[in-house]
Amino acid sequence: MFELDLRSRAPIYEQLVEKIKELIVNNVLKPDEQLPTVRVLASSLTINPNTVQKAYRELENCGYIYSLPGKGNFVRATVPENNSARLLNLENEFLRIVSEMLYLGMAPSRIDSLIQQALAKSEGGKSND
Repeated sequence: MFELDLRSRAPIYEQLVEKIKELIVNNVLKPDEQLPTVRVLASSLTINPNTVQKAYRELENCGYIYSLPGKGNFVRATVPENNSARLLNLENEFLRIVSEMLYLGMAPSRIDSLIQQALAKSEGGKSND
């Protein structure tokens, strides 16, 4: 399920956070689906359980998952009203990336094509529910 690059300069917990976010955003992990326990995931990835716990804490702080004491960690359902600050940050990052793409010579039509591709991918995930 998860593949980490142990040679990467990025810390393992950050890689784990990004992989889980990717699975949630791409609708592979569904709302209220239980994540593997810290021990199980640490064992399967052969990493320290504290690393997995740190990643889960980070995901919980960012609002991607929630924990129930004694039950485990679960994927949080999207609540659009609570995401305004994060969405603003993503909008700013998106504008920065588009500006950089234009600066590097990418045609606006190609950028539009990539946006349409991302939207189609997103819609495809929703229709498979």
